[in-house]
Amino acid sequence: MKNLSRGGMTARLTLLALLTALLVVLGYVNIPQPMGLSITFNMIPVAIAAIAMSVLGGAIIGGVFGLISFLQCFGLIGYSAMGAALVNISPFLSFVQRFCSRVLVGVLAALVYRALQKRLNAYLCCLLTGFFAALFNTLLFMSSLVFLFGQTEYMQNLMAGRSVIAFIAASVGINAVVEMLVAAVVTGAVGAALKKARLI
Repeated sequence: MKNLSRGGMTARLTLLALLTALLVVLGYVNIPQPMGLSITFNMIPVAIAAIAMSVLGGAIIGGVFGLISFLQCFGLIGYSAMGAALVNISPFLSFVQRFCSRVLVGVLAALVYRALQKRLNAYLCCLLTGFFAALFNTLLFMSSLVFLFGQTEYMQNLMAGRSVIAFIAASVGINAVVEMLVAAVVTGAVGAALKKARLI
């Protein structure tokens, strides 16, 4: 493949197809956690797309991640217990919460990479892009969850009288740390390898 940032359409489409296939596989690899949430590594392909193809690539693969996440509400490409409960409340708001937040994560990850790429070496730049992709995913997913569904009986039961901050910290504390560390290390290694091979 030629340089993906400036190369041909075939190389870009090939990478998009590979990352989409990886997201489908990762859709079945979630590690369930309390409260219907799970540890997921789906932000790694989003971060790699953001690195290789900038904002457009990040948005496309972020959108694929969001679509898979929404389909999991119906038991397709994995299963999300929380998603199933929320889609029963409002399919439209569930789609907005799961899809739009992931598209935005891809865009933000690309902007982070763009801001860092002239300041840091390839490994650190890719590592931090992976870290921030996972961080943005947690922040946007949880904030949109509370904003869109916070007043529903389902969410009030989960929150059990806790403040929003306390609920988010209790819900995703371990998830967020694991996701950010794994996304950082893997994205750093893969991104640096692709850079060294002049594929991006």
